[in-house]
Amino acid sequence: MSRLPHAASWYSATATPVPDRPALEGPVECDVCVIGAGYTGLSAALHLAERGYSVVLLEAQRVGWGASGRNGGQIVTGFNPSIGTLARLVGREDAHRLWEMSEEAKALIAERVARHAIDCDLRWGYLFAATKQRHERDLAAIEREWREDLGYAKARRVGADEVRGLVASERYLGGLLDEGSGQLHPLNYALGLARAAEAVGVRIFEGSPVTEIERGPRPAAITPGGRVTARYLAIAANARADSVLPELGARIMPVSTYILTTEPLGEARARALIPSGLAVADVNFVLNYYRLTSDHRMLFGGGVSYSGRDMPGLDSALRRTMLRYFPQLADARTEFFWGGHVAITMNRTPQFGRVDPNILFAQGYSGHGVALAGLGGKLIAEAVAGTAERFDVFARIPHARFPGGHLRTPLLVAAMAWYRLRDLL
Repeated sequence: MSRLPHAASWYSATATPVPDRPALEGPVECDVCVIGAGYTGLSAALHLAERGYSVVLLEAQRVGWGASGRNGGQIVTGFNPSIGTLARLVGREDAHRLWEMSEEAKALIAERVARHAIDCDLRWGYLFAATKQRHERDLAAIEREWREDLGYAKARRVGADEVRGLVASERYLGGLLDEGSGQLHPLNYALGLARAAEAVGVRIFEGSPVTEIERGPRPAAITPGGRVTARYLAIAANARADSVLPELGARIMPVSTYILTTEPLGEARARALIPSGLAVADVNFVLNYYRLTSDHRMLFGGGVSYSGRDMPGLDSALRRTMLRYFPQLADARTEFFWGGHVAITMNRTPQFGRVDPNILFAQGYSGHGVALAGLGGKLIAEAVAGTAERFDVFARIPHARFPGGHLRTPLLVAAMAWYRLRDLL
């Protein structure tokens, strides 16, 4: 079975060299079959193997081929909605448990990088930047909730003058500086998790898309070349989950987002753009996010598509956005441009659950997957091992189907056009 290369991105150009892994051929049996070699699947496989389970990991393309190898590499505190919003969905006690686990998710990245010597440019420090007065009010509310309700002391408000010392852009009125968020090379992190998983016995098969699931006491995953029969299945396909089990697609929507990098700028010029070295994002609904790479490029992301199609001129549009923030880059050539799908839910919180008692899934991280997806894999492993209390906190979050049936994509496009307009006001 042939497989696609990693996206033609700066990440793939600077990825740690790895050999191709074989496609599945013939029948295989194991304790747990994990479907999808992104952060969720890799984390689940690694944690399960460390507990002594025999694990097979199936990937339709290559390790990290999806969002885990294409994203902005930003590790962000908390969830997309506030903890107050989560409390209205699940109650105050569960909302605080979710917060505690989101903090664990960031610590898990640091622990895995250190334990397995994963070279992925992990750095801490993050700026949520405000371009409007209402953004300032939003950030003040976030800081107040984090500090007063959750006891989180790693974030503080910064004014316009301090922001300009952190980032050489004139667009910002202020921001929230968070020492607990950070950045990494997402593909190298995924590849490092894969090596760690294989070191403890996980068998990874690439180029092995799951074409059918057989349910029952010993479920099976069928690929074009083989069959894996297991005690448990863990589905970690995220934006492509509906290709594995169609019912998993009803409550998530794949959304395209895009990233470019400039040519190398040289260390002095790059550091002049972001003297602090922070990762940065604004707080628009359709947000822009950026950081410097290890070889002194600007990596700038944003610009989403909800239609499922890559429209012409997206690279030029994203570059124009970058130049609104950094006109000093007008002479810097764009060297890489790529995109990929993230999965969002209606309420922008992750969806965990069970299709059957022995088929579990985690998906829909809604832009916070760099940290939360690794936690999702760990909680799947806990649930398989018989300790499901923490997995079930996530599973209790209510999730609605996207409205519209076959019209849900044009309806979402229309709704997002309103939010884009609001960002401009």
